[in-house]
Amino acid sequence: MLPPAAYTSAEVFAWERRHFFGGGWTCAGHSARLPAAGDQLAVETGAGGAVIVRGEDGTIRAFANTCRHRGHELLPCGGVANHGAANRSGTVHAKAIVCPYHSWVYSLSGELRGAPGYRDLAAKDWSLRELPAVEWHGLVFVDGSGGAAGPLPLAKLDPLVAPYEPSRLVVAATHTYDAAANWKILSENYHECYHCPTIHPELCSVSPPHSGENYASSGAWIGGWMELREGAVTMSLDGHSGGVPLRGLSGDGLRTVIYVGIFPNVLLSLHPDYVMTHVLVPQAADRTMIECSWAFAPEAVSAPGFDPSYAVDFWDLTNRQDWSACESVQRGLGSPFASPGPLSPDEDAVYSFVTTVARGYRGERVGEWPARPVTPAR
Repeated sequence: MLPPAAYTSAEVFAWERRHFFGGGWTCAGHSARLPAAGDQLAVETGAGGAVIVRGEDGTIRAFANTCRHRGHELLPCGGVANHGAANRSGTVHAKAIVCPYHSWVYSLSGELRGAPGYRDLAAKDWSLRELPAVEWHGLVFVDGSGGAAGPLPLAKLDPLVAPYEPSRLVVAATHTYDAAANWKILSENYHECYHCPTIHPELCSVSPPHSGENYASSGAWIGGWMELREGAVTMSLDGHSGGVPLRGLSGDGLRTVIYVGIFPNVLLSLHPDYVMTHVLVPQAADRTMIECSWAFAPEAVSAPGFDPSYAVDFWDLTNRQDWSACESVQRGLGSPFASPGPLSPDEDAVYSFVTTVARGYRGERVGEWPARPVTPAR
């Protein structure tokens, strides 16, 4: 494991916000939250926040969330909410980006269009600072460094994700959780099922906890797959599906679930009939907001009587079991007697994750090192 200070220190957390969440690519959420031209949303990036906008040309763009006049936020970045409710500000729809302080007006492409009381400002000199932004399989990623991170390093993940067609799916349910645990503890927990026989009886009843293998990891993403038990067709409390199989899957794709962590803040779970996404939004060394969503095939969502609760109820229960365990780990790591423990062979993906973090601490940019094969989890 990493040393306890990596999970408890406010100084380490501040460094991570600057370098992991503000110095490279992070996920800002589902692009479905910005379906139409003029839709705007403010998100945290670890580097002062960003405004995400759907332009008139349909392109997603991101800008630093600071007015060029006196620095006022262009849009507020949400707040704390109860379980099951959005924790960020809702989507705004407007023909322009307008600062609420002195009404400076910017186009959806970021150019200054109006500044009350000024006559001679050159628009090109006072336009918003644009940040790199891309849509990837229905998710929006923003580079808070302003471009230093290079291209989104997920090309090798595309073949795994593409058959599930996430950008075609419809988000039918969302929950927001507030966990009293460090974001890395949540990620480490996601990357192993060593704990499943102890705290997840419902999960073990539909998926053998020691099944599957992990993929070779290069740091930008880490993951693996697990099998479904005989008679189970998806992850639900009884193994049955209330939706339809995703049209791009066949064979093994209909009998396995893929679990992928995209560094630093996405946990992507690919099921035969839905895709579940966790977006981690760190708040402090010991607190993380988790935005969880479930997306299904459009033909399933439009069917009379469709109810996503078969998937939502299963994972809401499992999530809460996980958050409780992670919060206990957080408390335990605050003990003066806590020290790094040995990882088991079933925690090889955790080793890949903490190695990624440690190499980041040393100044290596995530995604630049070559892939290292890992021992399959059995």
